[in-house]
Amino acid sequence: MSEAQRPEDEVDRLVAAWRTERPDLDVEPLQVLSRVSRLAKHLDRARRAAFAEHDLEPWEFDVLTALRRAGKPYELSPGTLLRATLVTSGTMTNRIDRLAQAQLVRRRPDPEDRRGVLVSLTERGQQRVDAAFADLLRREHDLLVGLGGAEQAVLAGLLRTLLTPFDT
Repeated sequence: MSEAQRPEDEVDRLVAAWRTERPDLDVEPLQVLSRVSRLAKHLDRARRAAFAEHDLEPWEFDVLTALRRAGKPYELSPGTLLRATLVTSGTMTNRIDRLAQAQLVRRRPDPEDRRGVLVSLTERGQQRVDAAFADLLRREHDLLVGLGGAEQAVLAGLLRTLLTPFDT
């Protein structure tokens, strides 16, 4: 599809308005970053809907998926969970307490460190996070329906190039 054949979106309209109002500024970054921002809002809505369907908050999903990705026996130290979810130790302690109360995780003494504990995913937690993750992927596939596999691969590569400096 040529540029002339593409339908106009909200970003096209705001870029045109800024070009009229501030012709002295290069508003070209808006072409990409405003679209990324708008897409992030749609993704956030899809994520929240997927989690709500399974009675999970986004933070609960983050902790449970960190445990699930760890592989059997689906357990990590609180410190490793901190690094995986980018929260403070006090916040993580509160989250683990709440997830344990909901019987989605359990704590056990760390056999390698007498002072440490390990946080384990319960069967209930695994079932809940697996169902929510499958629902999330379905919704994310729906968000990408306008792109073919090759286009998705190109976009993923370009976004990786932009994000890599922030992840190091």
